[in-house]
Amino acid sequence: MNSTDPFRLEVLRQALVATAEEMSIAVWRTSRSTVVRELLDYSTAVFDADGRNVAQSARLPNHLNSMGPCLQGLLETYLPVDQWEEGDVILTNDPYCGAQHLPDLVVFRPVFFEGRRIAITGAMAHHVDVGGGAAGSYDAKATDIFQEGIRIPPLHLIKRGVLNAQVLDLILRNVREPDMVKGDLFSQIASLSIGQASILKLATKYGASFLTDAAARIIAESERRMRSAISAVPDGVYRFEDFLDDDGITADPFRIAVTLTIEGDRMLVDLSGSSPQATGPINCTLNMTKSGIYYALIAAIAGDVPANAGCYAPIEVIAPAGSVVNCRFPAPVVARIAVCHRVVNVIMGALAQAVPDRIPASYYGVSYVYALEALHADGSRQVYLDAEIGGYGADSEDDGASALSAGIHNIPNTPIEMIEAMYPVTFTEYGVRPDSGGAGRQRGGLGVIREWRLDAPQGILAAAFDRFKFAPYGLFGGGPGGLGRLSLRRNGAVEELDSKVAGIRLRRGDIVRVETSGGGGYGEPGERRRQALESDLANGFVSPSQARELYGWRSTEAEQAATAR
Repeated sequence: MNSTDPFRLEVLRQALVATAEEMSIAVWRTSRSTVVRELLDYSTAVFDADGRNVAQSARLPNHLNSMGPCLQGLLETYLPVDQWEEGDVILTNDPYCGAQHLPDLVVFRPVFFEGRRIAITGAMAHHVDVGGGAAGSYDAKATDIFQEGIRIPPLHLIKRGVLNAQVLDLILRNVREPDMVKGDLFSQIASLSIGQASILKLATKYGASFLTDAAARIIAESERRMRSAISAVPDGVYRFEDFLDDDGITADPFRIAVTLTIEGDRMLVDLSGSSPQATGPINCTLNMTKSGIYYALIAAIAGDVPANAGCYAPIEVIAPAGSVVNCRFPAPVVARIAVCHRVVNVIMGALAQAVPDRIPASYYGVSYVYALEALHADGSRQVYLDAEIGGYGADSEDDGASALSAGIHNIPNTPIEMIEAMYPVTFTEYGVRPDSGGAGRQRGGLGVIREWRLDAPQGILAAAFDRFKFAPYGLFGGGPGGLGRLSLRRNGAVEELDSKVAGIRLRRGDIVRVETSGGGGYGEPGERRRQALESDLANGFVSPSQARELYGWRSTEAEQAATAR
């Protein structure tokens, strides 16, 4: 059968994408924790026999763009090809072996047909806890990876179909929520089998040679289309920089700087101007940094290109070892997502100089991850882990979306009713955050307010936030988005907390308030349409005082009504 037939090739590509989606649905339906089942913090993908990403589900870009390089590294360095057999499942979470951070457990299964390895299925999921110095393994005060939880080298969790029960027991004895971790891990493993079954059906129908040859052609076609997309961007050198608040240990900011060089159908992404690696856990390994780069470029200039390993080929990355974007062992990395978001932000900022009509202002630019370890009167404990989002950046035509997951993490909200049913917390406020969207001709999207009360006798809070000092940027005269905020209210007194905390002791009745950043505005605020500003006032998105200060608003009946409300 001819794998060069474009029609057959596209049919097969869609079948492989459907396979990855089947795997994703299996995880969603069988997982245990709210982190995986509701927050959907997991990803599934199909790889060729050499570990290159061929097809993926519509899940987290930061997972999907790093799983292939992780798998290729395992095959080349840690578990050579001849050690992979039918029925095996390989497990790791080690960032220094290609994974992301310790809570993200990744599993792979080789797919054999007639004695020949023809593909590999993979699934990555964020687990509610993997041990370490803080609940949810988010220790914002960690200074090396040994404080962040159990570190699993690449190993056979299942060998020829037989589970290594001792390895599983070792893992579960080192986590705070063993039942949740076990359930989510087995959910991942089940999805690998579902993917394997679908691939074997395709191999039976089309033949193994056709399948493997077609996978190579699918990757090559994405490379061709990615090169074409890069060629459509004007050649040149484009620079941008942004900053993280701190690393949780010192108050010093961390610079993320990019120089994009576009020449024909290739792009050089140079992050050499970025800060040295941090003492605290905001560091990125190179694999994680590349995942942010690939996402930003695909999203910005190649949204219609099928996402697979072919998209990465025309992109060269320079990230000096020992920097915050390519840290050296044993640097802590659990909050690496903050740097990865900022990598996306600076690449978008640089591209805005090349293709200004296609690039929005900065989105909120951080995953607002927090974890509560609830301590019950009977001595038992629970870990409630969640992540919040913020406002999207405005673009040349539209306001930014409010309370929308953006960038590399692609997560929905966890319903507060489900959280209250499972954990000893009661939500006292949840909604969009007024005045958090950057002012502009098009207004930035609004951030979120999420406030809850502890109902257990005691609790311990950890959080890994950012954007408390450096706001999401606006473009072409647009204003920055609102800064984030974290506070604790006890007996009516409010205590402002830092963006990165661990070991915060809570009592019954304490109220934790999370306020996330909004997106940047686009264009001069004075150019905003009067009708749009009146709508903002009427809906409570913009207060009368901000309308006067930032937009030059003058009192009208609409403003008086808004003030009365």
